[in-house]
Amino acid sequence: MAVTRERFDQGMTYDQFKAQMTRNRDRLEAAESGFTPSPADLAAFRGLPKPLNVLAIAEDWCGDVIANLPILGKLAAESGKLNVRVFLRDQNLDLIDQYLNQGKYRSIPVFVFFDDSFRELGHFIERPDSVTKLRAEKRLEIYANNPEFGSPDSPIDQLPEDVRARLAQEMAKMREETTPWANSEVVRELRKIIDRVPAGG
Repeated sequence: MAVTRERFDQGMTYDQFKAQMTRNRDRLEAAESGFTPSPADLAAFRGLPKPLNVLAIAEDWCGDVIANLPILGKLAAESGKLNVRVFLRDQNLDLIDQYLNQGKYRSIPVFVFFDDSFRELGHFIERPDSVTKLRAEKRLEIYANNPEFGSPDSPIDQLPEDVRARLAQEMAKMREETTPWANSEVVRELRKIIDRVPAGG
């Protein structure tokens, strides 16, 4: 089922999505204020011949949404060239089921870029593979350097509470340290999509 302009217009703006959030809004806004697009990246979006329509699928409980939707929101606000509409995944299965991760997972966020005639230019799902890979490697390093955390394959809830808290702290620190790089990888993937736009629009 193709996405039509009428269906697209039913979505929320980025600000409307933020206004209806019942959790993690502080984290989303912190991610937003912590992200500044580079001049070159911003120029690429500002240089689009016409605004693009971007359909975003999200939920406020999802960590990848909290990390990555603000990047899209800020690029849209600062470039003036992205018309973003946000849909809640669980209320819009007709949309998410067109963009399953590996053909089977309802991973979010999903960002789908369309031209003015609603021809799809490309889409982004969840997070870049490079970010998944790096964070998996860093996670194994954390376990290797802290034998008290046990095996990375064991359920975390089997650890004593104090050890579990330390592990959570280490993981949070690792995510924070890798965030600027992860953000730049997200932008790189989004730029690959907009690079498909012909110069004449």
